[in-house]
Amino acid sequence: QVQLVQSGGGLVQAGGSLRLSCAASGSIFSISALGWVRQAPGKQRDVVATITSGGNTNYADSVKGRFTISRDNTKNTVYLQMNSLKPEDTAVYYCSAEIFNSDDTYWGQGTQVTVSS
Repeated sequence: QVQLVQSGGGLVQAGGSLRLSCAASGSIFSISALGWVRQAPGKQRDVVATITSGGNTNYADSVKGRFTISRDNTKNTVYLQMNSLKPEDTAVYYCSAEIFNSDDTYWGQGTQVTVSS
C-alpha cells in the first residue's frame, strides 16, 4: 500500500506560478513512477508529467517548458513547479504512483488549481 498526501495549489493570476507537493508513505520501495494528472470540469483526466524511479521525466505537450516535475528521495516527495500558468491549466490536480510489476495506481486526494485571466 502507498499513501499520497498532496499540498499546494490555490488561486493565481495568469502568468503566475504555483508549486504542488506530494508526499508518499507506505511501500515506497514499490513505486516505479510518480506523476501528476489533472482533470478539468467535464473533461477526462490527463497526464501532466511523470518521473520514474530513475529520474526520467515526461511532460504533456501543453505544459512543456512551463512545468517541471522533480522528486526528493530523502523526503519521498514529488513536486510540480508550474510557471507561466494559463486559465486552461485550471483543474483538480492529482498525484499518482505506479507500482512495479503491477497494474495498481495510487492517488492523492486532489488539489484545486485555479488560474484567473
